[in-house]
Amino acid sequence: MSSLKYLASYAPDLQQQIAQLLSQNRLTDYLLQKYPTVSDIPNDAALRGYVMDLKNQYLKKSQPLSKIVFDKKIHVVNNALGLHSFVSRVQGGKLKSKNEIRISTLFKNAPHEFLNMIVVHELAHLKEKNHNKAFYQLCRHMLPDYHQIEFDVRVYLTHLEEKGEVYMNQSVINKA
Repeated sequence: MSSLKYLASYAPDLQQQIAQLLSQNRLTDYLLQKYPTVSDIPNDAALRGYVMDLKNQYLKKSQPLSKIVFDKKIHVVNNALGLHSFVSRVQGGKLKSKNEIRISTLFKNAPHEFLNMIVVHELAHLKEKNHNKAFYQLCRHMLPDYHQIEFDVRVYLTHLEEKGEVYMNQSVINKA
């Protein structure tokens, strides 16, 4: 069985199913059947609008976001798909804070559901800093099938590492 590091915390039978799909060269078909098209959010401005819409729908009273961008420096090598940063500074006797959300550019050409899961995850950090029960309850509130999509994102990452890109030409197909 190949290294399934993105799926290491899942049950052995799930890992075995994914390993079998990989060995039979059927993992691409699995992903394309379940998630046939990619996101239509191509740039930082569109990402900002998308994130703000979700924030305003679910987290109206949370702290404002000062920056929302796709970031090419974020890569799964660092075990990060998105980052939420919170910076506090004292300026003129006042405490100023800034919240930023950065999403890996990997999700520009991935299914919308995957981008949505990453955004929901980062937005949840506005209220819950740690990955605890309250954090995952908030994620499920914003995205009821959060855990299934998180699993599928991990399957996608496994595919990227083992077989390469799944959605190479999808952005052209979506615009046709």
